[in-house]
Amino acid sequence: MPEEKNSTRKELFRLPVIVAALGYLVDMYDLFLFSVVRVPSLQSLGLPEEEMLGKGALLLNMQMAGLLIGGIIWGVLGDKRGRLSVLFGSILIYSLANIANGLVQSVPQYALMRFIAGIGLAGELGAGVTLVTEVLPKRIRGYGTTLVATLGVIGAILAYFMADLFQWRISYFIGGGLGLLLLVLRMRVFESGIYLRTKAMQVSRGNFLSLFTHKKKLLKYLQCIAIGLPIWFVVGILITFSPEFGRAMGLNMPIVAGKAVMLAFAGQVVGDIASGLFSQFFHSRKKIIALFIGMSAIMVGIYLLLPFKEANTFYIVCVLLGFANGYWALFVTVAAELFGTNLRATVATTVPNFVRGATIPLTILFLWLKQYWGILNSAGVVGLLTVLLAVIALWWMDETFEKDLDYLE
Repeated sequence: MPEEKNSTRKELFRLPVIVAALGYLVDMYDLFLFSVVRVPSLQSLGLPEEEMLGKGALLLNMQMAGLLIGGIIWGVLGDKRGRLSVLFGSILIYSLANIANGLVQSVPQYALMRFIAGIGLAGELGAGVTLVTEVLPKRIRGYGTTLVATLGVIGAILAYFMADLFQWRISYFIGGGLGLLLLVLRMRVFESGIYLRTKAMQVSRGNFLSLFTHKKKLLKYLQCIAIGLPIWFVVGILITFSPEFGRAMGLNMPIVAGKAVMLAFAGQVVGDIASGLFSQFFHSRKKIIALFIGMSAIMVGIYLLLPFKEANTFYIVCVLLGFANGYWALFVTVAAELFGTNLRATVATTVPNFVRGATIPLTILFLWLKQYWGILNSAGVVGLLTVLLAVIALWWMDETFEKDLDYLE
């Protein structure tokens, strides 16, 4: 038994796993720094209070559009050129873009830089999870992807503390600098053996359009996207716009967006660890994802419907919302496990970014409904829609826990 534990630990802490995890930490730092510094950065650029929500939504949607486009680019490259090409290229682009974010002087410049940063940020998670699932034995690959996701969420928490300690421009410089430093460590990472064997076969790889021309592949792909929608409804709407929700609730104190983001992701760290361990213990991805979707639906109802007036109670609910969101690692792992090696990076990279990109139509729907039903009721309708889609998709999805990943589509 001790020998088995030592072997598991040795496998789990291999360099590709650690580098993928650290890469996602920097990725999430840069990705969520905007949510933390949205208000102070826009104030610094001279925006009046009444334009904060609209311009903030514009910048968020530009970032998400970049993630959507970048997800396709990096996903295809990950299958055609290799997982490592994505890990190098994506971190270089988003590191330089985030340094540029710290130099913007207007909202249009800010929007352009968030778009470019989004393109770079799109590649990190999918390529990292694909590499980890392929280099680890199937009995522990759930632990590996949980480690990657957990360190990533810690990156989001780090963004809060850096933004609290430093001026918002400096916080962007720090994120870009960390990414460039990580490039040095990545020089020592090796490619997945499963991918190299597939590459030697000269089969079609990274054919993104094939996902839409084959009914079974398309259904699997849409299922993967749908189960992640509740996560980004919470992150992209409820947490990002928490100050506006706090005002609508009539709380006794203004809500600080950065604090809400930090607390939600602190909860998600615990949730990601818990869901990963539960999945390993119960030998099931589906059951645990179903459990967390159910908890997320309950917490969204409490957030929007419970008549609390204390800001501290609101922050506690943010932590619990984050915990219920803690199936992000399982969601991306399932996407990687459902498809063969010649399409795995394409799917694992595009799926989380399509979910992130879904923030655009969700935000548009939310803002449109808000004109008629108010901020709380409109958020409730959008949240219910995401949960229903996720439950339907999960019901028809295959279990992937014991699946051998050395196969082709």
